[in-house]
Amino acid sequence: MPVKKSSTDGYKRFTDALKTGDVGCFYIFHGEERYLLERHLSQLRKLLCPDGLSGFNYKRFEGKNLTAQELDEAIDTLPSFAQRTLIEIHDYDLFSNDDKPNLLRILSELPEYVCVLFIFDIVAFKPDRRVKINAEILKHAEVVEFAVQEQSKLLRWIVAHYADAGKTISTGDATYLLMLTGGHMSALHGEIEKTASYCKGGTVTRADIDAVVTPVLDAAAYKLTDALARRDHAGAMRLLDELLQMKEAPHKLLFSISLKMRQLLAARLCVENNEGKSTLIDMCGIRHEFQARALMDTARNAPLASCREAVMQCAITANELNSSSEPEARLTELIARLAFL
Repeated sequence: MPVKKSSTDGYKRFTDALKTGDVGCFYIFHGEERYLLERHLSQLRKLLCPDGLSGFNYKRFEGKNLTAQELDEAIDTLPSFAQRTLIEIHDYDLFSNDDKPNLLRILSELPEYVCVLFIFDIVAFKPDRRVKINAEILKHAEVVEFAVQEQSKLLRWIVAHYADAGKTISTGDATYLLMLTGGHMSALHGEIEKTASYCKGGTVTRADIDAVVTPVLDAAAYKLTDALARRDHAGAMRLLDELLQMKEAPHKLLFSISLKMRQLLAARLCVENNEGKSTLIDMCGIRHEFQARALMDTARNAPLASCREAVMQCAITANELNSSSEPEARLTELIARLAFL
């Protein structure tokens, strides 16, 4: 039977429905936390397709090739030796196509034996709710967002996963691991397995983390910014070399470095005005508290004039990169200039 709407959010309603087995007929999955999305998708598949995904009761479509008629025909096919049919549609632009009237008719009259699931990944989930037909489609859907989790939940999750591997980790080192992975569970899961295997003792330490964990671009850019603020010129150059070895486009590297410099300037302004990390989070749209705390700690050692000049130097380098035949050299020159601010 379809899940009844309540005042709780779609994620909570969906997880409750999974526990009872009483899932609905029409879901939309989206969100940044792909680990959670894939995990819950796997649970839904096991619930509705216990015999696997090769049978008649599981159908998958790639959005760009799907027509309303094909969807209608898939829905009209009764399940074979099972109670439900699961129909997955990946990256279908549900809210920007010419067939929305037909889609609304189909999706508003779903039989109870079917579960239609739209998964937004490459295609962004950005429905214009002011458009009446979009609002009508959404009225029939259970929208489930798999958002990046709060720091407190992630820390508990990290500790629990290390415990499953027979290891412990301190709160400080778990927070450090969060920073290096950007706080995404998909990245964390792999790094927890690596560090647990590498660790020879019972407790995973920061040395274990540094030995095997590859920082995400955002974290590596922060470490470079911190090295510059500490006047660790050699360390900053080493970190730039590590960034270049990531084989990311120089413009992308510069964007990440520039973003950290702008956030550092904002953090310094917060220090100047006796504002805390909550102000910085609101000002810069920072996702996690540990990211704001690290920036505030670095900003206390960075003069305001130097922070402002660093932002200007990043802008100058961005302009130079547009016409340079040696973008990596321009980035090296930028770090050299920043090191002496």
